[in-house]
Amino acid sequence: MTYPPNAPAASAPGTAPAYPGAAVGVPAQPSVPPPATAPDAGPGAWSEVKERLRRAATTEPGRLQILGAVLALLVVAFGAVTALEVADRAGSADDVVTRSQPLSADAADIYRSLADADTAAASAFLSGAQEPADIRKRYAQDISTASRLLVRAASSTEGSTESGREIATLNEQLPRYTGLIERARAANRQGLPLGGAYLRYANQQMTTELLPAAERLYDAETARLHQDDEDARDRPYLSLLLGIAVLLVLFWAQRRNYRLTNRVFNHGLLAATAASVIVLLWLGTAHTLARAGLTDAQEHGQSSLQVLNTARISSLKARANENLTLVARGAVLTDDGKNDKYETDYTTSMSALTDALGEARELADDDAGRSPLAEAASRTGEWQQRHKGARAKDDAGDFEGALSRVIGPKESTGQSFDQIDAALERALDHEQAEFTAAAESGRGALTALPLGAGVLAVLGAAGAVMGINRRLSEYR
Repeated sequence: MTYPPNAPAASAPGTAPAYPGAAVGVPAQPSVPPPATAPDAGPGAWSEVKERLRRAATTEPGRLQILGAVLALLVVAFGAVTALEVADRAGSADDVVTRSQPLSADAADIYRSLADADTAAASAFLSGAQEPADIRKRYAQDISTASRLLVRAASSTEGSTESGREIATLNEQLPRYTGLIERARAANRQGLPLGGAYLRYANQQMTTELLPAAERLYDAETARLHQDDEDARDRPYLSLLLGIAVLLVLFWAQRRNYRLTNRVFNHGLLAATAASVIVLLWLGTAHTLARAGLTDAQEHGQSSLQVLNTARISSLKARANENLTLVARGAVLTDDGKNDKYETDYTTSMSALTDALGEARELADDDAGRSPLAEAASRTGEWQQRHKGARAKDDAGDFEGALSRVIGPKESTGQSFDQIDAALERALDHEQAEFTAAAESGRGALTALPLGAGVLAVLGAAGAVMGINRRLSEYR
């Protein structure tokens, strides 16, 4: 009896098949989920923000939130721009008072000290082998003053600037000049004619090297003073325009609030408007006062100081040339060889002195400024008359008579020069005091405004936010 083959026993659930590849009894395997795909990149953060703003702008609370943020930003921006612009103007005004004008005055004093030292050296030489102690002391004080002022100017000026280069030139040439003067003095004491040659060479060094460098230094510092003055008086157009724009937006916001709520005032927006109006009025008033003070300082102080410095320098040049006329005794002629060089230069300097005194009298605005100028003008005419007498004596061969009329203690051109120099010094002191007072007044008008504008801007922004929040609370 034949039997059929035994069928394989059914596998227990969860057991492996009897042989490889068998599918019978194999439970269905769970399908593996496909890998997740990265979400599509959105339109970007900025696009999302714009979309949110667009959705917010469709509702009144959203519009109020946007309006509050814009108002706060505008008020803060107005305060910040005002503080920055005014701080810049105040810094320039401070430079005018504490740096530019003092440096310009120091440069003028450097020139005056050098020119006066040259004049004193010539006067001492003419006095003979035994120099008068007061003239020698004057020369030493002039050199000391010039050296001290050069050190101070160098400490406030960068070496790479034009002023720094001129200061370096002066520091280099001044010892050479004083060395030549000492050689002239030594030869003069021994009665050697070589002393006059050394003195003329020293004067040439002064007039071709030192004084031109000092004049360029003065011009550079005066130009910097004018630039600082212009910067300080420059109108804050950006702050003014931004302030007007902020007020227009605030008025529009309050008008909008009135139309929607029929309420006349919103206390927060009213406070923001008041703060902005105060800043704008403060800005306009302070800058007007500052410009007025600085303009007065420039017109009635600095302009007069420049003219007076020109007058004083011209008198010093005239005095030095007058002395050198007697020292050279006709040995130095003009380029055309027809006239005495020093006498010609004296005439030119006296003409410049007369013109400068006339201009200074026109600029003087009170009796205290005009009085010393009237005296200087009178003494200038006296000087010219005495100089003619001295020249007449010298041309007649009376050298001693001419010398007494030039360096004598009484009724000499030296006496007239000293009186003119003293009168110009009084005029300079008066104009300097007027300049300082006017410039400090202009600077003071801007002192507190930067801080005040910043504080008021913060208060104004807070008021705008509070006013908008008050409206938002009605929707909660």
